[in-house]
Amino acid sequence: MTNPAVYIGIDVAKSWLDVALRPEGTPYRLANSGPGIEDLVERLLSVQPALIVLEATGGIETPLVAALVAAGLPAVVVNPRQVREFARATGRLAKTDAIDAAVLARFGEAVQPQLRPLPEAASQELAALVARRRQLVAMLTAEKNRLRRATPKVRPTIEGHLSWLESCLAEIDRDLDESVHSTPAWRANAELFQSTPGVGPVFATMLLAGLPELGRLNRKEIAALVGVAPLNRDSGQFRGKRKIWGGRAHVRSALYMATLVATRHNPTIHSFYQRLLAAGKPKKLALTACMRKLLTILNAMSRSSTSWRTAYAQDSC
Repeated sequence: MTNPAVYIGIDVAKSWLDVALRPEGTPYRLANSGPGIEDLVERLLSVQPALIVLEATGGIETPLVAALVAAGLPAVVVNPRQVREFARATGRLAKTDAIDAAVLARFGEAVQPQLRPLPEAASQELAALVARRRQLVAMLTAEKNRLRRATPKVRPTIEGHLSWLESCLAEIDRDLDESVHSTPAWRANAELFQSTPGVGPVFATMLLAGLPELGRLNRKEIAALVGVAPLNRDSGQFRGKRKIWGGRAHVRSALYMATLVATRHNPTIHSFYQRLLAAGKPKKLALTACMRKLLTILNAMSRSSTSWRTAYAQDSC
């Protein structure tokens, strides 16, 4: 008889790693530190699991995932919302670190999410710079809003903070530009994306860092990954409105801004947008459709390494 496949769930916290095994095995906890991760890797190598499942935790999981992949272990990082809905569907309403690890192991066994290659160090660094830029822009927006309501006593401190944030943003932009231009493949892709009317350097860099799958998936898969694919809401005789949901919110937000520009300055997107409005479609729906169309065009351009041409763009959609 062959031994049953072993599935591992790891709940990653700032200080601890809770580990659960399925179909059987005693759960345990290790410190989320260098020695703790080394101990965990040795234990898992002896078990030879079929799959190791972790949740995305804003980067806390990255050192552990890197160590697991480097050791040749099959680790996958999944969306926490997907796991939580799975837990509710299986009747697990309570939530503790140990329970979460057990749910992750069960999720891995039942769903068997697809393994994805870990981004290389340079890609991770680029993604970190893009994330930091997004944080700085959010802080600048918040401080500018506060400045409008500030009293004379408070205004100087906000203005000083704004000046500092703007200098930090300029430095991040320089670092991003240097990172992209120092890597030939990134530079070529950035120039490819920016040949599209409506796509600027910031959005091009966002695509490089936040959507490395661009050009590797088909049009439906890339739309679903970003969260611009319309999802059905039907039941019996009821036909609900199709809505977009899920996906990579930060990429979708950047795509939204690029599409706004494209509806004015990109001939293909502009004519498509006007056609939808003339057909009576609401502006929000028409803009979402334009987001999906622009993403589809960029996906086709990346796959074939072809710069923007209006005729090509129309044939790609």
